[in-house]
Amino acid sequence: MNSRAQKLAEQLEEPLIVTTPANVRYLTGFVSSNVAVIVDPERVRLFTDFRYAGAARTVPDVEFVETRRETIAHMAEFLSGKFGFESTHLTYWDYEQLRDGGLELVPRKGLVEGLRAIKGEDELEKIRRAAAITNQAYERIAEERFVGRTERELAWQIFQIFHELGAEEEAFDTIVAAGANGARPHADSGDRVIEPGTTIVVDAGAVLDGYCSDCTRTFATGELPEELQRAYDVCLEAQLKGLDAARPGVEAKQTDAAARDVITAAGFGEKFGHGLGHGVGIDVHEAPHVAPISKDTLVANNVLTIEPGIYLEGTGGIRIEDLVIVTDGEPEVLTSFPKELVTVS
Repeated sequence: MNSRAQKLAEQLEEPLIVTTPANVRYLTGFVSSNVAVIVDPERVRLFTDFRYAGAARTVPDVEFVETRRETIAHMAEFLSGKFGFESTHLTYWDYEQLRDGGLELVPRKGLVEGLRAIKGEDELEKIRRAAAITNQAYERIAEERFVGRTERELAWQIFQIFHELGAEEEAFDTIVAAGANGARPHADSGDRVIEPGTTIVVDAGAVLDGYCSDCTRTFATGELPEELQRAYDVCLEAQLKGLDAARPGVEAKQTDAAARDVITAAGFGEKFGHGLGHGVGIDVHEAPHVAPISKDTLVANNVLTIEPGIYLEGTGGIRIEDLVIVTDGEPEVLTSFPKELVTVS
């Protein structure tokens, strides 16, 4: 078995049934919509149906087992005894299939995700390259006209830019949120026409070689109302404090507090209702979690976002997000587009 599967096997109390697609990909490199992997101390078995059999047979360091279309139900016919399963992913229906097949099932959580949180150098390089594409996309979109165009039009243009730059796909649906729509942290890009004298929150990321990037910048279309300008200045100060606290050995909730305290002291505490950041890798949201209730502690080679926001209902939103690698020294910031407020036409 490969080194990733070996690290997992060393942690296991019983063989683990892995069904989360990102975890399957991390452990084997195999991508499918219908797959399960079993890791035990001696071997890794990969189960999938005829549609994916040809690709599965080429996966190194695994034993391939072809199943019927109902992979989980058929897999139970090959197994007996006690198995762990990914309790955050396996559906109750599939749980019943395995249980009724005679297996003793033990819920397990976060075993593969914990390994994924600490990136190898090959993973870091893929994320750097994805971030580089995102940086270029922001440079290009900042040169475009914003005023008079719809959010949806600009979001589509960013999508096109990503593909021109070589991205496989977007890491998530690009957010372009203008004016009051920007006060919704995960707004939909719609038919709102961008007006002068407001903010536009742009949140976008690319996927390259299976790994994601993530970046948010807030643009202005002219002079801003005083409260919105102050919110931007406070958010930027908080973001820099959060970056400085992204160090190994620091509890993630303390990294969050470093930024959150700045926003609270400025009177905007209730306007910042989400965590400071999240891990990024195969998934755009993964461990570690940087939030007030997080139990994670940062370690070298974590990749995470630092993204405070201030959301003023009915007026507009501010969010400033960098993608960073935690190192033994200062964090390596992968996001190069300026954080000082950029005014677009």
